[in-house]
Amino acid sequence: MSIFNGKSILVTGGTGSFGNELVKKILSSAKPKKLIVFSRDEQKQYVMSQKYSPDKFNCLRYFIGDIRDSKRLNRAFSNIDIVIHAAAMKHVTASEYNPTECIATNIIGAQNIIDAAIFNKVSKVLALSTDKAANPINLYGASKLCADKLFIAANNLAGKPNTSFSIVRYGNVLGSRGSVIPHFEKLLSDGEKNLPLTDENMTRFFIRLSEGVNFVISSLQNM
Repeated sequence: MSIFNGKSILVTGGTGSFGNELVKKILSSAKPKKLIVFSRDEQKQYVMSQKYSPDKFNCLRYFIGDIRDSKRLNRAFSNIDIVIHAAAMKHVTASEYNPTECIATNIIGAQNIIDAAIFNKVSKVLALSTDKAANPINLYGASKLCADKLFIAANNLAGKPNTSFSIVRYGNVLGSRGSVIPHFEKLLSDGEKNLPLTDENMTRFFIRLSEGVNFVISSLQNM
């Protein structure tokens, strides 16, 4: 965790399942100069601040903003060393029904992250992707594949002193918000006897949230 010591870190989408777990890990294991939670939902920020209060953790800041807003990103990225980009529109069905919203967040938002990072000379940017970006069959996966391409190509744009861009892909996170496990738990608590499966022969691979966070940290160290 020494990679975070004395550094200014910003997490986009920081109030999500991943962001909460990452912030907990950093606050318990490192001594950052500054740790900024960047997201657009003030209620989620309020709830998160009840667990992780800036009054208790002097390095912690909560920053309201949207990755679609390039000016706001530019302000937020000032004097930042490391950006972990977790903000995204993630639901497959919602993305199919609202394609322009998915594109605005996952693709245009990704380019805004890149531009703000290069302009502010951020040292490292690590973006979270998904296994659905491999041979995508839906817009969500296609939008994340496009974002992946943008981040990798951004290494050619950064120049010197350069900003390093990288991505991580992992699969289904056990118990994360919107995943199938909480859905199954709710169905069972409502009295359902049979759980809906896509196909009985299908294999799904899960990782724990803590494993996803550790993977991101090890990837940052290897960048």
